[in-house]
Amino acid sequence: MPQNNLPLSLYYWVSVFVAMLLSVVYVPELIKIMMPDWVLIVLIYWTCIAHFQVSVGWAWIVGLLMDALTGQLLGQYALAYAASIYLTEKQYKRIKAVPIAQQSLFIAGILLLAKVLFFLVERIEYQNLPSYFWVPILTGALVWPVIIILFSKIKLS
Repeated sequence: MPQNNLPLSLYYWVSVFVAMLLSVVYVPELIKIMMPDWVLIVLIYWTCIAHFQVSVGWAWIVGLLMDALTGQLLGQYALAYAASIYLTEKQYKRIKAVPIAQQSLFIAGILLLAKVLFFLVERIEYQNLPSYFWVPILTGALVWPVIIILFSKIKLS
């Protein structure tokens, strides 16, 4: 397999862009309910792999872009992403040291944290908690091994 000589930041931004597209593309309601937070999963992946290039600040900026893209309250995604990436940065060595099944549990915990932060912000706006609250968290944990396999195919320079 040939070595790619593209900079790591290009892989990062392309993958974040694709995750943003996956987050806003039109899908049937049943699939939309089950979709995990693709952008957060990609941010967690890059934080674990290239923690020196991905930071809470970048997560905040990506969150603001998601807020603008989805029409959410400005800062909602930014807060959830920044908090999630902060915890991931603190634990990335432990995450990388455990099997993928245990990594999936950590991912589920981080996705739960993000969902709780979304819920708290939405409670400020007097919105109710959806009945399918847990579904994207579980699908995110199940998708994590697939993300690891897909992204491991990329040879980083």
